[in-house]
Amino acid sequence: MAKVVVVFHSGYGHTLRLAQSVAEGAGGTLLAIDAEGNLPEGGWDTLNAADAIVFGSPTYMGSVSWQFKKFADASSKAWFTRAWKDKLFAGFTNSASLNGDKQSTLQYLMTLAMQHGGLWVGLGELPSNSKAAQRNDSNVLGASLGAMAQSPSDSSPAEMPQGDLEGGKAFGARIAATAARLAK
Repeated sequence: MAKVVVVFHSGYGHTLRLAQSVAEGAGGTLLAIDAEGNLPEGGWDTLNAADAIVFGSPTYMGSVSWQFKKFADASSKAWFTRAWKDKLFAGFTNSASLNGDKQSTLQYLMTLAMQHGGLWVGLGELPSNSKAAQRNDSNVLGASLGAMAQSPSDSSPAEMPQGDLEGGKAFGARIAATAARLAK
C-alpha cells in the first residue's frame, strides 16, 4: 500500500474537514501546518518518506494562506536535494465564494509540485453540470486540477456540503490507487 500524506493548513476548520475526507479516501496520514506556518516535529521526515504528497490550503485573496506559503518556502530544502523528485502530488482547496479564485490556488499547488520534480494527479471526475445538478452533488464546482470545496463564510465546518466531502474522499482514493500503480 502506498504511503499518502495530506499536508494542509486550515484557518477555520473547513479545509481540515476536506483534508480528512481526502485522507480517508486515500488511507493517508494528516499532517497539519499550524497557525504559525510550521509542521509538527518529524513532519519533514514524514513527507520525505511519503509516496504521495497531497497539498491543501484554503483560498485567501486568490492564493494559498500565508501559513501554507511559509511551508512551501521552507520546502526549498527538499527542492535543493531533489528529495521529492518523482513523488506523486495532488491538491485541494476551499473558499467561501463559489468561485473565489480557487483555480489560482490549485495552479499554485501544482506549480509547487512541479518545481519539486513531482507527478500531478488531477481530480479525474466529470463535473455535475446538468440542470438536475444539486449543490450537494460531487464536483458541482467543475474542478479538474484538484478538489474544490465551497463553504459560506458564516457556516460552520459541520455545514459543509456533503458532495464536496464525498468528492474529496473519491479524490483521495484516486490518489492512493495511482500511487499504488506507480509503486509496482
